[in-house]
Amino acid sequence: MKKDKMPFVPPERKDTIRRGIITLLEEGQLLTAKDISAKIRIPEKEVYGHLEHIQKSLSKTGQHLNIKPAECLKCGFIFTKRDRLKTPGRCPVCHEEHIQEPLFSIIVSLQRQ
Repeated sequence: MKKDKMPFVPPERKDTIRRGIITLLEEGQLLTAKDISAKIRIPEKEVYGHLEHIQKSLSKTGQHLNIKPAECLKCGFIFTKRDRLKTPGRCPVCHEEHIQEPLFSIIVSLQRQ
């Protein structure tokens, strides 16, 4: 006897995913992509795409996506000139793969008034 399977129904969302990420980042705490992924309940790979879009759209609102760059946990190299939001694979100085993920938050820009 076969059981009838019910189709998967995703949880109802009140906001869009990007609005949810913005709200989360506006709370002031620094979060990794993994943290955002867990709280919004989307795959980590999707978070980076949303963050890139949020980064572009925030400039119009007087806000700014604050990024604390990734850092090598062995030699302390900081990836300040990196444009991509994803965690680097290895350190260019010591070639170690233990890298602290970049941290994200949203701050209000003081330039726009």
